[in-house]
Amino acid sequence: MSTLVIVESPTKARTIRNYLPNDYQVEASMGHVRDLPQSASEIPATVKGERWAQLGVNVDADFEPLYVVPKDKKKIVTQLKEA
Repeated sequence: MSTLVIVESPTKARTIRNYLPNDYQVEASMGHVRDLPQSASEIPATVKGERWAQLGVNVDADFEPLYVVPKDKKKIVTQLKEA
């Protein structure tokens, strides 16, 4: 079993790969894979009715951010999960 290391850029992944043993797998996420919702369509149905949902931050729970995986990052997240 190998250990997965996720970094933001492909260049960093190549560099780090050279320093780690072969039982480490280094992959690039191509930037951030989670963010606050950019539109109402990205807000999960489970919290859509909450008064704070449009903010993307739960002001009733110590300002806990509501992170989602943006549409353009779903493929990368799937690939990283399979790695």
